[in-house]
Amino acid sequence: MATRTRRISSFVFAMMMSFTVLSGCCSARDDVYYSWAGTDYKEFHVGDSLVFEYDPNINDVIHVSGALEYELCDYSSPKAVYNTGHDVVALMKPGFHYFITSNQAQCILGQKLEVLVTHDPSRPVPPPQPSNILPVGKTYKVGDSKGWKVYDSDFYNKWSEEKQFRVGDGLLFEYANKVNDVYEINGDLEFITCDPTSPVAVHKTGYDLVRLTEPGVHYFITSQSGYCEAGLKLRVMVGPVPKAVTYPNFPKKMDLSAMERLNNWLKTFKHQPHH
Repeated sequence: MATRTRRISSFVFAMMMSFTVLSGCCSARDDVYYSWAGTDYKEFHVGDSLVFEYDPNINDVIHVSGALEYELCDYSSPKAVYNTGHDVVALMKPGFHYFITSNQAQCILGQKLEVLVTHDPSRPVPPPQPSNILPVGKTYKVGDSKGWKVYDSDFYNKWSEEKQFRVGDGLLFEYANKVNDVYEINGDLEFITCDPTSPVAVHKTGYDLVRLTEPGVHYFITSQSGYCEAGLKLRVMVGPVPKAVTYPNFPKKMDLSAMERLNNWLKTFKHQPHH
């Protein structure tokens, strides 16, 4: 059965009104998305999708881990970050899912969504996503003893060029999480311009281990204004998993007893018929 998509017609994050207008109507808006989720006894099932539409210049969608982050509007350790303005989020696991905006003022006023996802007994459970079994490779601390900080503009470029990264290796970013972060981004243009608006992943713990699961070029920057432009960005080239070296199976050397060797030697003197 085709996956159903629930368009959140009222979940338009493009709030064109000012904060003052919002604060004047906050009591009327505190439960708007809670009410939307409960309207017509909506049931969210594994395999359904949510479509978030909004102005990406103003807002975003943060998928947070639990109810505490949801209640406190805490987006410091997100499960996922969406900011295209038209985000389709597949609900692939049962349980509660929590979405907020990183715009603290609007989140506090009620711009957040909680949905309970269950299995639909009339539909088969979607198969689990395939997991790649990767070898455990080396772990590189980014910047070595210097960590993830602003140094000179070419520091991390030189650091990366001295190493050979392979699929399965890990990058360990250490930094002060109150003033810094790590954004994995898509391509060279975003890397050159220090554009963090469409990240592949966001890390903010201050001690982030990032596994390199695919070959190719990987890009990392900080979202902190001025830091990336000053050189706090990293580009690594990741090679494929080295192929295991195999050797041909040569026949094992025969370990013959002394008597067997003697018999074989005598056979060489076997009488040959005369012609």
